[in-house]
Amino acid sequence: MEPPRFPGPGPAAPGPVGRAQRAPEHGPAEPPLHALLQGLGLGLQPRGRCLPRGVRPGIGVRPPEPPGGRSAEGAPGPADPGSFPARGRVLWRGRGDALPAPPGRGAPAPAHGTPCTAAAPPRSLPPATASRVAPGVKPPPKGTTVAVGLNSVRIQCQNEAVYQYHVTFSPEVQCRSVRLAMLKEHRAVTGDVTAFDGSILFLPIRLPQLVTLKVQRRSDGEEVTITIQMTKVLEPSSDLCIPFYNVVFRRVMRILDMQLVGRNFFEPAQATVLQHYRLQIWPGYAVSIRRKDGGLFLLVDAIHKVIRSDSVLNFMHSIYKQSLGTFQEECIKQLVGSVVITRYNNRTYRIDDIDWSKTPRDTFTLASGEDVTFVSYYSKTYGITIRELEQPLLVHRPKEKLTPEGKRCLDLVLLVPELAFMTGIPEIRKDSRMLKDVMREMLQSPRQHYLRLSSLLHRIRHSAEASQELLRWGLHLDLDIHRTEGRILPMERINLRHGSFSPTEDLSWSKVVVREASISAISINYWLLVYPKRLQNLAKDLVSAMESVCGPIGMHVGHPALVELKDDRIETYARTIRSTLNSEDKVQILLCIISGSREDLYAAIKKLCCVQCPVPSQVINAQSLSGQPGKLRSVVQKVLLQMNCKLGGELWGVDIPLKQLMVIGMDVYHDHRKGMRSVIGFVASMNHVLTRWYSRVVFQMPHQEIADSLRLCLADALQHFHEMNHCLPKKIVVFRDGVSDSQLDTVLKYEIPQMQKCFDTFSSYEPGMVVVVVQKQNSTNFYTLAAEQFASPPPGTVIDHTVTSSQWQDFFLLAHHSPQGCSIPTRYVCLLNTANLSFEHIQRLTFKLCHLYWNWPGTVRVPAPCHYAHKLAFLSGHILHREPSAQLCDKLFFL
Repeated sequence: MEPPRFPGPGPAAPGPVGRAQRAPEHGPAEPPLHALLQGLGLGLQPRGRCLPRGVRPGIGVRPPEPPGGRSAEGAPGPADPGSFPARGRVLWRGRGDALPAPPGRGAPAPAHGTPCTAAAPPRSLPPATASRVAPGVKPPPKGTTVAVGLNSVRIQCQNEAVYQYHVTFSPEVQCRSVRLAMLKEHRAVTGDVTAFDGSILFLPIRLPQLVTLKVQRRSDGEEVTITIQMTKVLEPSSDLCIPFYNVVFRRVMRILDMQLVGRNFFEPAQATVLQHYRLQIWPGYAVSIRRKDGGLFLLVDAIHKVIRSDSVLNFMHSIYKQSLGTFQEECIKQLVGSVVITRYNNRTYRIDDIDWSKTPRDTFTLASGEDVTFVSYYSKTYGITIRELEQPLLVHRPKEKLTPEGKRCLDLVLLVPELAFMTGIPEIRKDSRMLKDVMREMLQSPRQHYLRLSSLLHRIRHSAEASQELLRWGLHLDLDIHRTEGRILPMERINLRHGSFSPTEDLSWSKVVVREASISAISINYWLLVYPKRLQNLAKDLVSAMESVCGPIGMHVGHPALVELKDDRIETYARTIRSTLNSEDKVQILLCIISGSREDLYAAIKKLCCVQCPVPSQVINAQSLSGQPGKLRSVVQKVLLQMNCKLGGELWGVDIPLKQLMVIGMDVYHDHRKGMRSVIGFVASMNHVLTRWYSRVVFQMPHQEIADSLRLCLADALQHFHEMNHCLPKKIVVFRDGVSDSQLDTVLKYEIPQMQKCFDTFSSYEPGMVVVVVQKQNSTNFYTLAAEQFASPPPGTVIDHTVTSSQWQDFFLLAHHSPQGCSIPTRYVCLLNTANLSFEHIQRLTFKLCHLYWNWPGTVRVPAPCHYAHKLAFLSGHILHREPSAQLCDKLFFL
């Protein structure tokens, strides 16, 4: 069957296509890294080809990060007001340990039992002074020790130093490639190993202070004098050497016949093919050389990449058949934000838009100035024949970069859908069997993960060429992964209404919370149950089950007002709910039963209940209620817990010894669709046991990460805290999620001062403040070593030395239990600490907060306020597209 023709092009794109857009840049710029890579023979552009300029068919682009997933409603939920007395546990008294060191690594400890008091610094103290630490200064180890293996390999630098030289040419030689060729003619002087960007030369050998060389220019025969003068002697583990070492290791991976895809290396020849799902799973490695507290390390992670066998064009054909009338809108909805791979060069790109006005027949301009069509370019360059000539083109917008002249350059990359392939697992929620089969292939036990790392080290050692490549720069890898000692934090007791208990070893208490009364429960007397007529029997079973299971958890559920719909259209739901809520002002919560996973219907209900007619709401998929009676009972228990949270109830807690403490969680949600704003989720605790929460949402410009309206959010949170407690918090601990290493300085210099300014709103108010960045995306893995058997460490394992940063106070905490695969810890970076909290105080508080996410009866990877902020930002940015009503700000309505 002939594939359908695509609808005609939309409005023409403004301006011609093919030229790079440039804007002037003020001041000189450092030589770009790609110039140094070219000096190592690993330039970003292949030689001997004319590369397009401006709009390019996918060459030389930094690979994007895949978009994040989405969480769904339906697990046990959070709670709100009502306080319970703390059990008197003191943070530093876990297992008979002495009080840990106060702020600053390695500082002396006060006497045992001395409370932490807030000591605000002078207003003139810059945040950077309060947060930067001396390299290598770590707190003394506390707690139970455990032997831990890391996916890091120590690197020994055998060279004495790396030498930096300044190179000049007289007369001047403008072309950088000609300079490199001239310098290579004197390999007898410089050696075979060089890194040269056209003016700065790095060598592993020491030359005389001043070297003068002569070379003849081939174009006109003129003699050129090359002057090489030493400028610096660098330590082998210097930060300036790390980029070169990483380039060297990229060469090693290529020697081992691995292919670079994005930033990682894969082995397509070893791919596992799941023919039934038309998927391929490529095994690979994420490798990088970094300097840590313990020296220079090679970080290795065994990873996989899922590649779909269907091209983007085939995916668009399937959308065309299903949504003929809204084809373009559906394509944009399902494709924008996705990551694709082009198999002709194994590069990955994020789709930012679809240009319906262009086809492969259109032309673009090569770097040589020649205009060429996409059809002709791919045919001549790659020998690929494009068959569908009317398909639109995918648009990728790479980040701005600097030209060698210091000007900003923003190129557009246009991709042909026929030559791009989707990555990732398609439609996870619609095919649970596919997800299980894929995860079965990708999940690795700690031992399997270790064996893959050992296999890579073995291949490097037994490859003469790979070993020689490392030795040229004096790099020597240890024979095995690095082993060290971690600490296990004391386990927490879980507090309920009538007592407390110690959870099981896997830190799960799902059975206890449905048998014991929650800390506080809200009686549900006035509530609506909305359902379509064909689900009336299921609705009756649901009400009966809720009435039977509410007693043990301490809730009272009255009979609902039943609202039966004649059909399950969106308009019917919206009209009926709006009219009912407008006529009834005593409704506590709305519960809707929908017939399937309908995102459009779910969004309509949430917009109505969160913005237009504010009331807590719960949406249940009828498919989750069908099946065995035991399943219905289990689902109803979780739904009741979640409804209790949304009404302001509290499920469980842990001991929080610190008084007058406010904990804040922040996260940012980015919507990759064109023109959509990013959303900040801001959640702050309102009582001393951290069971009441206040939430705000702030919208900001697209793809902007650093929050701009924190002063207003924090001021409102402090005002609500004062109204509830009749005092202001003495300590404020902020957990900021979603910040990369490159943004830490920006948070420190811009975001933190903005929050500190809001303290001036209150008279003589200077609280102690701690700001901790939470990083889930890291490649560090832990293994416990017992009789050479590898296993996941127990929850509560902390490592705060050796593989931590030498610039920041940071630590790795494994707070959760992983029944399958390797346990991946979360990294925490302390940017500011003016609250007299010791390093162990922060670790203990972080671990406590990982127990308080009420949507899961167990510990989670990140502190609960970060989870709440993520849920709030996702609901507001992905579903509501606007700020929720202020009437809901004191409830966890977003769970």
